[in-house]
Amino acid sequence: MFSLASQVARRCAAPVAKHQFTLRAGFAQTVKEGLTATDAWNKSCYSEIDYTINENLPVFDAVQKFAAYNIGCLVTTDSSGKISGVISERDYVCKVALLGKKSKDCFVKEISTKSANLITASPSDTVSNCMAKMLMKDIRHLPLL
Repeated sequence: MFSLASQVARRCAAPVAKHQFTLRAGFAQTVKEGLTATDAWNKSCYSEIDYTINENLPVFDAVQKFAAYNIGCLVTTDSSGKISGVISERDYVCKVALLGKKSKDCFVKEISTKSANLITASPSDTVSNCMAKMLMKDIRHLPLL
């Protein structure tokens, strides 16, 4: 039986070599066997950024953070600091900008994806499993909790 990651890889890529796939867009990506989400996080240049925002703040604050850090998603927290969901640039575009609302008049909690619908990764998940989750659920952001 094939793992979830290999099933997704078979559907979305053509095998080139062991642990290397040519993606549809023509890019090649190699994933080390056993590389975890924590390993990838520690190697990234984004590991020092605070990716959270309080859900009671105006959407404008989230947009400022997106622009300042060149990122597209933030984890939302409630007033006690617990995770309440995520907000993305797409949430802003579809739920604020296109509807003619003002980002200073809307709150993050009004447009964010709630935690009940949130797909997440754990630090021990392999990068391959994280990629599989994202492909299977057709999501662009995967919070590491």
